[in-house]
Amino acid sequence: MDINDTARPLDGAGVSAFLRSLPARPLLLGLGEARHFVGELGEVRNEIFRHLVEHEGYRSFAIESGCLRGLVVDDHIRTGAGTLDDVMERGFSHRFGTSPANRELVRWMRAYNEEHDEKLRFFGFDGPLEYWAESPRQSLTALHALLDGPLPCTRETLDALLGPDDRWSNEATAMDPSQSIGRSADARRLRLIADDLVGLLDTQLPRLSAADRERAALHARTATGLLRYHHWMADASPARWARLSALRAGMMAANLRAVAEHGPALVFAGNLHLQRSKSVMPFGDQRLEWWSAGAIAATSLGDRYAFLASALGTAGDEAPPPDTVEGILSTLPWDRSLIDARRLAEAVTQAAPRVSRDFAYFPLDPAGLDRIDGIVFLKEAVALEPLG
Repeated sequence: MDINDTARPLDGAGVSAFLRSLPARPLLLGLGEARHFVGELGEVRNEIFRHLVEHEGYRSFAIESGCLRGLVVDDHIRTGAGTLDDVMERGFSHRFGTSPANRELVRWMRAYNEEHDEKLRFFGFDGPLEYWAESPRQSLTALHALLDGPLPCTRETLDALLGPDDRWSNEATAMDPSQSIGRSADARRLRLIADDLVGLLDTQLPRLSAADRERAALHARTATGLLRYHHWMADASPARWARLSALRAGMMAANLRAVAEHGPALVFAGNLHLQRSKSVMPFGDQRLEWWSAGAIAATSLGDRYAFLASALGTAGDEAPPPDTVEGILSTLPWDRSLIDARRLAEAVTQAAPRVSRDFAYFPLDPAGLDRIDGIVFLKEAVALEPLG
C-alpha cells in the first residue's frame, strides 16, 4: 500500500472526513502532543478547534492544565471576567499560560462567546499536581461552603487541620517522601472529613443549581484525589512513582468524563496521556508503567472516544531517520497531513523506532500504530520552546 493512500492534507475538509470515518461521533476527540511548547502544533490545534466549533458542533475545549485554574479561564470566556493578561497568568499550570497559541485560543473563544448565545466552555483536566502536589485547601473549603446543614467540622477546624499551604506544596517531597505530610494525623483526619463531605454532597444535590453541582463535583473529586496523592507521596517503596503516575491519570480521566457530559470536546494533552495503550516511561533505574487517562476514559466511552496522536518530522535541527515512522511520513507531499493510523500500520510494517536527542519529544511507536485512530503530522517544526 502506498502511504499516500493513508493520508490527506490537514485542513477542515480533512478533519470532517476523519470524523465521518469513525465508527461513532466522539464525545472526546483527543489531540496529542508529541512535545509540549511546539508553536506550529499549537497553531494547528487552534485551526482544528475553530473548524470543529464552526462546522461540527463542538462547544468545549480541555487542556492538560490544572482543573482548578481552568475555572479562571472558563469564567473569562463565558462572562468576560478579568483581563486576558491576568487570565493567562492565573488560569494555567505548567507554564502553559506563556504559550502564544493558548493566548490566541482564549482570545478567540471569548470573542466567539460575545457573538453567540450558545457558549463555549474551557476546562483544565489535570489535577493541581505534577511531580509534587498543591494543598487541598481550595477544593475542601469550596466544597464545605457549598454544603448546608450539620457538617463534619467547622471552617475553623478545617483551616487548622490544613495549616500553611507551603507544607503541602513542598517541591522537595517529589524526591524525598520523608518530607511529605500526606500520612500525618492531620492528613488522615482530612481524608475522613473529605469523605464525609462527598457523602453529604450526594444528599444535597437537589438544592444546588446546575452550576453549583458541577463545581461541587469538581471540588469533591479534586479534594479526595489530592489527599490520596499526598498519602502516596509519603510512600518510600519502589512502587511509589508508578502509583503516583496512575493516580494522576485517574484524576485526569475523572475530569475527562465530566467534560464529556457537556457534549463533543477537543482534548489537548501529551500523547502519553491520551493514548489507549499502557504508558511506559524510564525513571532513573526504574521502568514505570500505568494506564493513561485516555485509556481509562475510553473504557467507559468506548467508540465515543477517539485519539489523534501528533508527530513531527524535522524538529528544530533534528531530522528523523528515513526508516522511522516520522521519516516515512516526511515523504508525504503536504507540510501538514492527517493520516489514518490503522491503514498506516498495514502499510508500514518494518519501521524502526525513532530515538530523539530531545528528551521532551516522544516519537511514535511503530508497534502501536493500530491503537491510534489518526496522526496529525507536521513535516517541520522550528518553534520549539525549552521546557525548563
